[in-house]
Amino acid sequence: MEKSIKSLATNWGLYLGVALALLTVLGYVNLDLFTKWWFGIGMLILVIVMGIISAMKSKGLLGGFISFKNAFTSYFITVALGLVISTVVSIIIFNFVDPEAANTLKEKIMDSQVQMMQNFGAPEEAIAEAVEKLEAQENMFSIGKVLQSLAFQLIGYSIVGLIVALVVKKNNPDEA
Repeated sequence: MEKSIKSLATNWGLYLGVALALLTVLGYVNLDLFTKWWFGIGMLILVIVMGIISAMKSKGLLGGFISFKNAFTSYFITVALGLVISTVVSIIIFNFVDPEAANTLKEKIMDSQVQMMQNFGAPEEAIAEAVEKLEAQENMFSIGKVLQSLAFQLIGYSIVGLIVALVVKKNNPDEA
């Protein structure tokens, strides 16, 4: 049974990875998408939903009963595989295919943040300070930064996964 859960979670992870990769490519084609709050939230929701679907499908595969460990494992494999695929696509696009796009995106993000701060009535000194900090940052798509981001995402999504596993788990009363 354990192998079939991992197989199912791997399949859902591949689906998630393809979806995230397509969204990353779409974002590359229209860099303004990466500056939109709803684009990032949409990707976040997609990751969580696919992880939940994987855990629920695993529960169904096991006849409606699943341990906390198996529910979390199913969720985590799906999310981790999806994020790794998306990360590899980002590294390829922004470090090898078109490294200049990373600089363009950084400028767009700075413009977007300045606009947002102005809309909220932030003082000019605070805006200037924020721009200075953003300009001083290294390439946000450098391999090291992207891998660091992947690690933090895995931690964050794991916390969500623990909650999902807690909700999805259902012990078999016959095995008690």
